[in-house]
Formats: sequence, structure tokens, C-alpha cells
Amino acid sequence: MKLKNLLKDIEGCVVKGSKEIEITGLSSNSKVVVPGHLFVAKKGSADDGNKYISEAVSAGAVAVLTDIYNPFVKAVQIIHSDIRAVEAQLASQYYQHPSSQLYVVGVTGTNGKTTSSFIYKHLLDSLDKPCGLIGTIDWIVKETHYKATHTTPDVITCQRLLREMVMQGCQAVSMEVASHALDQNRVGSIDFDVAVFTNLTQDHLDYHKDMDTYATAKARLFKGLSQKSLAIVNSDDPAYKLMLKECRALVMTYGLEDNADVRASDIICYPDKTTCQISYKGHSRPFSWSMRGRYNIYNLLSAVGLGLSIGLKLEEVLPILARFKGVRGRLEAVENPYGLNVFVDYAHTDDALHNVLKTLVEAKKGGRLIVVFGCGGNRDTTKRPKMGKVAADLADKVYITSDNPRDEEPESIISQILAGIADKSHVCVEVDRRQAIAAAIKEAGPADMVLIAGKGHETYQIFSHRTIEFDDAQVAKESIDEKFL
Repeated sequence: MKLKNLLKDIEGCVVKGSKEIEITGLSSNSKVVVPGHLFVAKKGSADDGNKYISEAVSAGAVAVLTDIYNPFVKAVQIIHSDIRAVEAQLASQYYQHPSSQLYVVGVTGTNGKTTSSFIYKHLLDSLDKPCGLIGTIDWIVKETHYKATHTTPDVITCQRLLREMVMQGCQAVSMEVASHALDQNRVGSIDFDVAVFTNLTQDHLDYHKDMDTYATAKARLFKGLSQKSLAIVNSDDPAYKLMLKECRALVMTYGLEDNADVRASDIICYPDKTTCQISYKGHSRPFSWSMRGRYNIYNLLSAVGLGLSIGLKLEEVLPILARFKGVRGRLEAVENPYGLNVFVDYAHTDDALHNVLKTLVEAKKGGRLIVVFGCGGNRDTTKRPKMGKVAADLADKVYITSDNPRDEEPESIISQILAGIADKSHVCVEVDRRQAIAAAIKEAGPADMVLIAGKGHETYQIFSHRTIEFDDAQVAKESIDEKFL
């Protein structure tokens, strides 16, 4: 695509050089630039892309988007003060505005994004609207699964994935939209048809610094909706009002309280299923599915709202959702022939851990609840004692261990978790995660439940000096086999 065509709808750019050059791709990483690329030199929280312009040009970049002109750069320069905004517009233009050709559903919130996004994909696929997915576990384009590097990838990758979905025959996409992505404009120039708000609890304060900034970042998804779009929000969460403060879209609410448009009541949690009544506009239907826990009912309700918004009746959408089987690493049962109740879950905030533990407390029939968990390094430290308190309050036995310690000492992280626990009589510390899992499973009886929390679907463990293969579910299976050898 010629540079002049790439820039034709973007205002405020000053171009130093010829607009007739051919652009063969976009990149914001100088290490993946190839001849013909336009290199985006943007400032991040830890680095400045302007430092890598010469490297990008040496690799073949024929144009550079930057906020300051450099007469020594031997490439066409596009000068603009707002690099992130222009990058999003360039990416959308280069990939031919793919979001306008898809039914785009974005979901944001602290917890529930991954499960919700998979439920929406299941629903839309079942309606013969082939749906791609962008999220924490995978980026899915028809039958192709890409291992996700971020919950929401960079803006160029987002637009490229959307274009690939269009080319492969997708009609819709279900996207997790992280607060980091909203703050960094990674979903800029994406036209959302539907935006969903799940909840707001403490997380990512290592990045956002305070809850107000975190909430404001989430609200940007709803601020950007058009009047033709739909906002589906959890009205049981007080933050929903902030999400809607500058929202021009139509609104549908869901929750357990009477004021919600889509409502669940009479919830009963069993070890292998959850049942409830779903109500909408005076109509009510019984519902049962294999997903465990009250918190998953919220994910269900937003999906019911999505189905209703595209014209389905309550009696049509519920049977489709009842067939949903769950998501890897989200209260995933570790199958074994010995009847042990072992689960793996991604819960890595105090609220998420509370929800999962409460679910297992409700579901267990006698026996004890044993939990294994840690906290990630280089992340919000203030949630560590809170997670410790939640685990100690709800579980009968607690094993505190390593998660992804990254650049921190595991023992230091563990001491911060322990600071939130008053009574440590039922708490054990085992720094080695494999040994902690093995110890918990070794002492578990047939009536007990074991929860391994924090890493869920992840298949690695990150230390300061290396990253190793580590899959909680696989380690649990090996520990179960060792127990019965």
C-alpha cells in the first residue's frame, strides 16, 4: 500500500519525504522489521522507540512514525504528537478496517474475562456465526490456535488477527480487553458492537497505582462505543455506573439483584453442576449447566444478554449455553481414576480466590478443603496479605508456595502472604511448587477437595534467571499417580 493511501484519512501528520513509497507492513518492534516496513517509534513506560529508529532503518524500514523530526534519519518520517492514536489508525487502514466486517464483542473487568469470552464464542459458533477469539489463553482463528503472548496483543497484531479472521470466514470475534490494553490504546480504531463489564476488584495496581486509575482505564471501552453499540454491564458491581458515565450506547444490565434486566435467582451449587432460574422481562426459565460456582452465573448472565440482544428468546439461548463445557485452567477438574477431587484455577486476586474457594465450600460433602497457592513476583504487592487471609479463612489446610516469582525472592513473597494470616496453625510453607502440590495431594482423602490456584492454564514457571516448563494440572496428575503407587 502506498504511504499516501495509508495516511489519507489521518489528520495532523507532517510527512518529511515522499508519500509515493510502498509500505509492505507495520512494526513497532525494530527486531522484526523487514524491508518495506513502516516503523512505529513510540514511548513506553520503560523504553523509547525513538532509540531504535536507526536499527529499524538498517533492517529495511522505509518510513518511520515518530513525534520528533530527525534530519539524520535516512527514511521518510511521519511526524505526529499522538503516536498511539495514529498507530491504531494506520493499523486499521493497512488491514482494511477488519472490525467493520466482524461482529465484535469485547469484555473487560477484573475477573471472568476469559471464561466469558469463550462462552460468547461458543454461543456465536452455535448460531453459525463463526467466531474468532483473542484472549489470555489463545488467539483463535477458525481452526488455528496461536499461543497468546498477552491477553490483548499490541494494536498492529490485533488488526492483523482481525483481518486474518475476515479472510478465513469468521463473522464475529470475542475479545478480552485488558486495562493495560485500554490505557495503551491497543484496541484503538476497533469498532465494538458489544462491550461487557464483568466486575472491578483489586488487581494490576503495580501498573495503574490506584483503583480510580484502574477503573478509569476500564471505562474507556464504554466511552468509545457508538450509539448503535450495546453495553452489557453487571449492575451488582458498584463500578458499573462509572463504566456508563460517558457511554453513548444502549445498555443492558445483568445480575442477581431485582433491578437487573437479566437476572438469576434460586442458585444451587452442586459438586458437578450449578442450577438456577433465569429471568428477563417477566419471563423465567430453569437452567442447569456443568460450570461450578455462583461467580460463573454472572458470566452466564452476560452471555444470555448477548443472545437476547441478537434476537434470541430466553428459551432459545439457554439450551445453547447449557452445552458449554468450560475453559482450561478455570476450576478445571484434574481427571483421575482414584476419585480424588483436585481442581486447577487461575485465581490470582483475593476476590477471585474467594469466589473459587466459596464455590468449593458450598459444593463439598464433608471432608476438608485444601488450597495450594502463591503470588506472582513483580506484581501488585498489596494483594498478597489479602490473598493469604482469604485462603486461611476459607480453607481447612493452606499450602503457600511459589507462583511466578520473576525477579523477586520467593521467600519474600511468601512472607508478605503470611502477614495477612493471624492463625497459622493450619498453614504450611513449601517454596517448591511441585513439592507443595505433591504434599497437598498426598494428605487428601476421598472426601477432601484440593484447589491449586494462581496459574491455571499456564504451562511455565518464571524465575529471575530462567523459565521452566510447569503445568499445574500435569504436576497434579503425576502427584496423584505417585500417591497410589
